Amino acid sequence: MIVIIAEKPSLARNISSAIGSMSKRDGFFEGNGYIVTWAFGHLFTLADIESYNPLPEGEKYWTMKNLPCFPAEYRFELKKDKNKKTDEGVKKQFETIKALCCREDTDTIVNAGDSDREGEIIVRLCIGKALQKNSSVKQIKRLWLPDQTPETITKALASMKDDSEYDRLADEGFARMYIDWLYGVNLTRYATLRSGTLLRVGRVIVPIVKAIYERDMAIKNFIPEKYYTIISKAQTNGSPVVLQSKTKFPHDKLSEAQSLADRYNAAEAVVTQVKRKKDKLYPGKLYSLTKLQNVLGKKYKMSMNESLSILQKLYEEGYVTYPRTNSEYLATAEKDKIKKIISNVAALGYPVVFKDNKTIFDDSKIESHSALTPTYKIPDKNKLSADEVKVYSTIMRRFAAVFCSQPCIADKTEIKIDVGGMEEFVLKGTVIVEPGWTKYDDCTLKDKVLPDLKKGDKVNTDFRPLEKETSPPKHYTIETLNNYLKNPFREEKAAAAQNTDVEPGGLGTNDDEEYRAVFEGLELGTEATRTGIIDNARKSNYIMLKKDVYTILPDGIFMVEALTRMHIGMDKYKTAELGRSLKKVYRGEIRVEDSTTLVRQEIEEIFSGRRMADEDSDDGFVGDVVGKCPLCGGEIRRIKFGYGCAGYKEGCRFTINGTICKRVISSSNIRLLLSEGKTPVIKGFTSKNGKPFDASLKLDNGKIVFDFG
Repeated sequence: MIVIIAEKPSLARNISSAIGSMSKRDGFFEGNGYIVTWAFGHLFTLADIESYNPLPEGEKYWTMKNLPCFPAEYRFELKKDKNKKTDEGVKKQFETIKALCCREDTDTIVNAGDSDREGEIIVRLCIGKALQKNSSVKQIKRLWLPDQTPETITKALASMKDDSEYDRLADEGFARMYIDWLYGVNLTRYATLRSGTLLRVGRVIVPIVKAIYERDMAIKNFIPEKYYTIISKAQTNGSPVVLQSKTKFPHDKLSEAQSLADRYNAAEAVVTQVKRKKDKLYPGKLYSLTKLQNVLGKKYKMSMNESLSILQKLYEEGYVTYPRTNSEYLATAEKDKIKKIISNVAALGYPVVFKDNKTIFDDSKIESHSALTPTYKIPDKNKLSADEVKVYSTIMRRFAAVFCSQPCIADKTEIKIDVGGMEEFVLKGTVIVEPGWTKYDDCTLKDKVLPDLKKGDKVNTDFRPLEKETSPPKHYTIETLNNYLKNPFREEKAAAAQNTDVEPGGLGTNDDEEYRAVFEGLELGTEATRTGIIDNARKSNYIMLKKDVYTILPDGIFMVEALTRMHIGMDKYKTAELGRSLKKVYRGEIRVEDSTTLVRQEIEEIFSGRRMADEDSDDGFVGDVVGKCPLCGGEIRRIKFGYGCAGYKEGCRFTINGTICKRVISSSNIRLLLSEGKTPVIKGFTSKNGKPFDASLKLDNGKIVFDFG
């Protein structure tokens, strides 16, 4: 008997349907020599700290007394049933899995988790726990599904590999789980106890929130600067010719700008070159999850969580391929499958033909899964929701564009105009003459018609100074945040892409750098996890998504600034370093336990307080008593934003900001201030105009003032 364990009930139903003639039992299907059962995603979770370091007697809440925690061996426990249905509890379902795996007639067990590192370990844990005390030998196989159509499932069942061939993928999954546990439970508790506010500290959530925080602070603190450039819009042969100089002048140099304009107007402007040619424009590549979410967010204001949820449903119904892919390319082994899909898509009226080239098929650009495509199974759109139609149609239109038999042809024109040998102006225009694939997929290019000029023509000019203003950075959108997270070390190339006739990410671009970054583990989060982490940041009120724009919220500001004060440097560099270590585990270059060494060292250093001690910035834990109130004699305690009098309810309003002029004030300095009336010289204050200075703090009639004596 072959027992197949699917990651979710929906996949179990699809597998049983593909096998055929199976009967529904309590918690599984059976028939034709197969048993198909299921998990509910994660049935097991890592045990909490108290499983390793129990709380001291009488303690009920988080405490520093059992921190930090570094398990010698990690323990997994069944998840507690939350919102369970009467017949679908976690414990009951695992007991079903265990009984099926341990049956005497079961000789083969199949891991049918989702085809990624998360799915690999979800079912591995179920199998390992089920066979823990079973002495009989079972074969363990792996069912790897790029989509959930009956044909794909049937072929995959006939060509299953031993699950041991996916050991490195599992190792990467366990390493990621252990790293996230170490950071999450240790630093979340530590930061929460220090700040008095629940702070969710994680390997990926912190750099994501920090990126949005830094962008919003740059916008808030941006001071626009006015400047002048010169521009001419004079007509030649009845058409305006717009010439804008690249030279910029400070706002107080208007006379210099006018002088340059006068010189340009006095000179002769002549067309030195005219190039016209017909050229092909190429569509964008097939979608990865990130690129699809970018488009859906920009076009339909659909959040990443919404789009992934819809995409997952379409996948489970067999209409699209595996959604959590980071590639925009197809595997060469899939060519026959793609030919069948093209045949079905052509039957819908799309002019598509099979194309065999490396801009579409490239194994070197695929880590685990190929790009998102429709399957041969075409849905009845009348049975899809409006949002499902939007998502499915977006995937279908891009597929039709990539394999479109009709090329997009455009007339491209480039005109060069020289003004007195002082500056050369280049005008570029493009007009689409044969729409081709643009009839089926969005095209970012708009027709731009240039004036009818020939080489040697003289151009009329009327240059005048134009006042302009520098612009602040833009808030992150779904698209720009995703692009940043994909490779946080490469500046956006949107500006460069705007000067080409190929949309960003199109078939004509070189994306080797982007894929190198992904395969090296430099991205922040993965296609499988990023959506959920960003959604958690929203639910935690750290960030807000309005339409498709992200902004920081007060709780997010507090979190970033509190972690900065604690010297918890969970930035993109640290996260990328950990991402590299995970990829090394996957490649077999290091062991799982090696990948957690860096994390342990980091946590130990944070808990030691050495970083804060070196900078005299240790502000202690919320609730710490640091001295007596100079106004009422009550206790001064560490509070959320600094230090305050415990006599607040009785009317005492004495408080001290925890940060003064961008300098964290340590609890040791506060103790000296309250006991002796003055601190030693504190270095590192920053004035309102950005200048650094050093000073003592002293008490003056219940007020805190600087002392430069």
